[in-house]
Amino acid sequence: MALILASFAERLKPLRKEKGRTQKQMSELLECTERHYQKIEYGQINVSATMLMQLADYFDTTTDYLLGRSDIR
Repeated sequence: MALILASFAERLKPLRKEKGRTQKQMSELLECTERHYQKIEYGQINVSATMLMQLADYFDTTTDYLLGRSDIR
């Protein structure tokens, strides 16, 4: 069973809003459906390692920050 990381979901939405992006725009960036992105942001599903790296690069942060393993961006 996959572990859903609440801290990841909690950090993703504020980062998206800081960039002024919509969920639809994020889904286009990640090449997934808008509903799939919403589930990621709500902490209902996990992301692949590739998607995690893509998000970290896009938000200019570390994967550890996104995963809640560090408070340093």
